[in-house]
Amino acid sequence: MKNILLLLSLLVSGLAFAQKPIFTSAKVKSATVYFSAAELSQTTSVNLPSGTSEVVVKNVADYLNENTIQIGAPSTVTILSVQFTNNYISEYEIDESNPIIKKVRDSIVLVKAAISKVINERTSHSKTIELLDKNQNVAGQNSGLNVSELIKLVAYYQSKRTELSDSVNVLYERENKLNEKLSKLNAKLEINAKKEEKTSTGKLILQVMNEVAGSVNLDINYVTNNATWSPFYDLRAENVKDPINMMYKAQVMQNTGIDWKKIKLTLSSGNPNQNNQAPVLSSWFLRYGYVPNYGYDQNARMNVIQSLAEKADGYQDKKAKGEVSSISDYTTIQENQLNVSFDIDIPYDILSNGKVHSVALKEIKLPASYKYYAAPRVEKEAFLLAEINDYSKYNLLPGEANIIFEGLYVGKTTINPGQTSDTLNLSMGRDKKVSIKREKVVEKSGTRFLSSKKEQTFTYDITLRNNKKETIRMLLKDQYPISTDKEIEVELKDKDGAKVNTETGILTWELDLKPNETRKIRISYIVKYPKNKIIGNL
Repeated sequence: MKNILLLLSLLVSGLAFAQKPIFTSAKVKSATVYFSAAELSQTTSVNLPSGTSEVVVKNVADYLNENTIQIGAPSTVTILSVQFTNNYISEYEIDESNPIIKKVRDSIVLVKAAISKVINERTSHSKTIELLDKNQNVAGQNSGLNVSELIKLVAYYQSKRTELSDSVNVLYERENKLNEKLSKLNAKLEINAKKEEKTSTGKLILQVMNEVAGSVNLDINYVTNNATWSPFYDLRAENVKDPINMMYKAQVMQNTGIDWKKIKLTLSSGNPNQNNQAPVLSSWFLRYGYVPNYGYDQNARMNVIQSLAEKADGYQDKKAKGEVSSISDYTTIQENQLNVSFDIDIPYDILSNGKVHSVALKEIKLPASYKYYAAPRVEKEAFLLAEINDYSKYNLLPGEANIIFEGLYVGKTTINPGQTSDTLNLSMGRDKKVSIKREKVVEKSGTRFLSSKKEQTFTYDITLRNNKKETIRMLLKDQYPISTDKEIEVELKDKDGAKVNTETGILTWELDLKPNETRKIRISYIVKYPKNKIIGNL
């Protein structure tokens, strides 16, 4: 008896799983985007009968990490199994078609059949006309017909050919009208298809057991790699006296196959934990070995992340006091030991199109001290540098920045908070209002021969002009050559007050230039070497 009951139970269970699947579509509720992945939270509602059922959840990411799938369900529902696929085929899915679209598709089939019938009829009439034309030519050449028979044949030909030609014209007109109707139906189909919710190829197949029939809410969480974000900044400075207005932004991109509409967005500098296996410690042995170079300073990166976590409290204190700007009011910083997350209260739309979406995080005023830098031997233009002290409290991450100086876009720079110095140097681009010219002084330069040696004198004038309305600080650098051969002698003849690094040959001046001031600096050096030799890079 027990075996019979067990067999019946298995049979009922098998019949339940063979029943028509229950289709539902998941909606994206929130997304936590990491540098190279995203954790999506979705929700859906489904009507379940009592007993076992197969639920097909549509509109999930095209590709996801199946090990990270988590399904939240009421206590009356037991999730028996979860399977992900992006190649689901079911004969039942056609039942999900929109009735309006199905009606249009049926009409298209009927119209196409009518067009085919008209074309066949028109082709038949055209072939008949060709046959009549050939018979007329044959009859005209047959001298055995008398006049009355010939008249009857011509009358019949004219009547039949006219009738067939009229029919062909009518059929052409009918075909054109049917083609117009087909075009309208195709356009209507396209419009209605656009109204349908965009769905991905990704689907979750759930085997569930429900105790009580009724509507059930399911929460779905998983990690997908088809999403990224990177920090980006706008740096605006009106002059060299005011602080820098920094707009802290993020460039978010996703290609998951589903659009994120009106979601709660979180951006994290960490990585999602995709390993569900508890770690096991093993013995730690120290030894000499090769340290791999991954193209970036890992220690510096860890220091940045650690400093972000330690300094985020300062921002929270400012927020509590109402000292942050309007954009910042919508962003909350959450921190732990190794990463920082930005929770954004404004709902965002991030479409699955692989395009970059800009997200504003917060506005920061960066107190800065400015100076100009120039190395006219290499580049005859001045570069504006901004020095930021105690920069770690601003939660900056490595990224590119747009530079807008005095209302003009001047280019891009790179923010690297992972550097080891206490001061963050930002290159604010070239400033055309500071003129620099480096010219060779011909009358103070030349070559002469001394017995076995050749002596060459080089003299240069560097002219600086400040065309701005305020005094500027200028860090000017030039150089003279350094000898690596005892036969080559180098003598610095004129340094014009520069600080000299004799090991590198670098000359440094720190200057203050008043508005519209012009300053001239001269350097000169002598190179002696055997006259039977040539120095290639002098």
